[in-house]
Amino acid sequence: MKKYGLIGYPLSHSFSKKYFSDKFAKEGHEDREYELYPLQNLSDLPELINNTHGLCGLNVTVPHKIGVMFYLDKIDPAAREIDAVNCIKIVNHQPVEAFFSGELSSMKVRLEGYNTDAFAFEESLKPLLKKQHQKALILGNGGAARAVAYVLNKLNISYRLVSRSAIGKQLSYKQLTTDVMKERLLIINTTPLGTAPTIEECPVIPYEMLTSGHLLYDLVYNPAETEFLKRGREKGASIKNGLEMLHLQAEKSWEIWNS
Repeated sequence: MKKYGLIGYPLSHSFSKKYFSDKFAKEGHEDREYELYPLQNLSDLPELINNTHGLCGLNVTVPHKIGVMFYLDKIDPAAREIDAVNCIKIVNHQPVEAFFSGELSSMKVRLEGYNTDAFAFEESLKPLLKKQHQKALILGNGGAARAVAYVLNKLNISYRLVSRSAIGKQLSYKQLTTDVMKERLLIINTTPLGTAPTIEECPVIPYEMLTSGHLLYDLVYNPAETEFLKRGREKGASIKNGLEMLHLQAEKSWEIWNS
């Protein structure tokens, strides 16, 4: 049995297990299974890998997308530039001398890190972009925000990071003035605010300044319409949740694991 899974903490909001379980059933992969592995501490990762027979790949979610890089043997150049990993390919290497000696217990494990968030975000964002979406605000500054920033740089869209504190070029939520909101018509939420069950939460931006020219993209996909997106829709803004991005990054992970 080949096993795959998701690490992070908490994982109660994740759709990944259902997505891959449905995929395996639909495509006839009876020898594959996908599980959730809630890891509060990344120091437990080596034990998980060593004790889970048949583990071939892992997805990584908050809060481990950055810290997990210290455990990897190889990091894809794009993931290195983003400085965040959300997909791990687990490669078992059998040394030649062990094969000839019959010492099959000498199996070595190699962990390779990739970032599929950037690919998925780019593919789901591009069809929504209009001429006025030349400048953006990225809400949050974690691993997902780094993938979003990587894509915006690639698309020549200038951006400012927004968080609770104004550090360096990073804006605080209190600094989102009328001029900033008028200038930056693409707003991407990379924070977990609004994720079920705390669906009443949302980033503290001046929603009254939103217009029909704004595009709001929320990486959260549960619920389908977060409070962030609801408030944008009520002001006439275009909105997009993270469900398509989830599907795209999952399929990209599957491609990496089987390459």
